[in-house]
Amino acid sequence: MTESGAQSGPTALRIILGAHLRRMREAAGISRSDAGWEIRSSESKVSRMELGRVGFKERDVGDLLTLYGLDDGEERERLMALARDANNPGWWHRFGDVLPSWFHSYLGLEAAAQLIRTYELQFVPGLLQTPEYVRAVVQLGRGLIPAEEVERRVALRVSRQEVLHRTPTPVRLWAVVDESVLRRPIGGVKAMRIQLEALLEATHMPNVTLQVMPFESGGHAATGGAYSILRFPEQDLPDIVYIEHLTSALYLDKLEDLDQYTATMEALCVAAPPPNKTRDHLYRILKDFDD
Repeated sequence: MTESGAQSGPTALRIILGAHLRRMREAAGISRSDAGWEIRSSESKVSRMELGRVGFKERDVGDLLTLYGLDDGEERERLMALARDANNPGWWHRFGDVLPSWFHSYLGLEAAAQLIRTYELQFVPGLLQTPEYVRAVVQLGRGLIPAEEVERRVALRVSRQEVLHRTPTPVRLWAVVDESVLRRPIGGVKAMRIQLEALLEATHMPNVTLQVMPFESGGHAATGGAYSILRFPEQDLPDIVYIEHLTSALYLDKLEDLDQYTATMEALCVAAPPPNKTRDHLYRILKDFDD
């Protein structure tokens, strides 16, 4: 179990602590209803705590540990420290004015991930976007946005990309992008050329794998659209499938969902040309933008 929230982020820590509390409750043979009564709350509140979807009051955690019969002082203090870390706001808290409430959870999981596999058919993956590209994306379909807000959104996206460069364990990113993503000149031809050059640089990073699904490949397995699969170093955290919508997002962690989305991702990686062909493909597209 993670000892500090510095790397894992509050979202991951809440999930870890919640899963631990659930196992302790079940081992003690106590219902969620009785646990809720103990902390002056409801069964649904306990359920949300165990799923890591709400913050933890230290008093509630302490009362639950007592109810579950934990008498190991060292273990108790470790779990209480975990509860405190889980309540610390993530670095993205300062961008709350331009950040949808439903996206907070994803940023916490992204910060905690060891491996992110993603399929994109509309945009360049967020962790690989250039500031020029981000600037164009955030203005799509939103009308006139104040310049200050645009730059705040750009700064948020750039800050997210630090997970690719963190030490000693940068996140590993494996992305499959549809060729249409690379040929759609979002932000104009100049911005797209800069973006393609940045992708070429990214292919040299040891923790980044990029594949392009070319037009000539025809149909493929990912008929449902873009999605990501996040994997974590902590054993208490299952893989999570993330699917983003216009005003909300889905987080899937049931085994049957994970199996289906993982199999689809594997099929995409097999259907697309291997990563060692990606630079050639990027150079060809870049040359087309020069013509």
